[in-house]
Amino acid sequence: MSLHTITPPARDEYPPYFQTYLDTLPEGKLMGILEQQMQQVRDLLLAMNDEQAEFRYAEGKWSVKELIGHMIDTERIFSYRALCIARGERAALPGYDQDRYNEQAGFPERTRSSLSGEYEHLRKSNLFLFPSWDERVQQLRGIADGSEVSVRALAWIIAGHERYHLGILNERYLPHLS
Repeated sequence: MSLHTITPPARDEYPPYFQTYLDTLPEGKLMGILEQQMQQVRDLLLAMNDEQAEFRYAEGKWSVKELIGHMIDTERIFSYRALCIARGERAALPGYDQDRYNEQAGFPERTRSSLSGEYEHLRKSNLFLFPSWDERVQQLRGIADGSEVSVRALAWIIAGHERYHLGILNERYLPHLS
């Protein structure tokens, strides 16, 4: 298999509201960023005890488990969107209600090990998929959640979305778990 670099997307390749996520990313190669995140999330989740994984920094906010579950769901959905567009899908892809998904997911009942394992397998799968796309495929665009987006933008948005939520974990959760 030939491995391709996924260059950062141009601003016209994604809806403006994703800029917040992309702005969190450091300089570097996408695959390296995704691999580093995988290690960081795995270590973070497995270093916690069960009580810490249930912590919510405020009433009505997600627990650590629910936040990790949201990151898993979002990565799965965005990588599916990227795959569909990469394979030539012409139909508009639906959006999703993150709160409803979280309510239905049962993340509080899951073990930390189960969430970590699911996360790691999903990420590893994407680490094989994303570099398989050549420049032509990376530039393909489709409609997801009512907006045009490119294949490469979705891959970078996954990394930015995760980085954004890791920032929230570090700022709002971890100070209370020491």
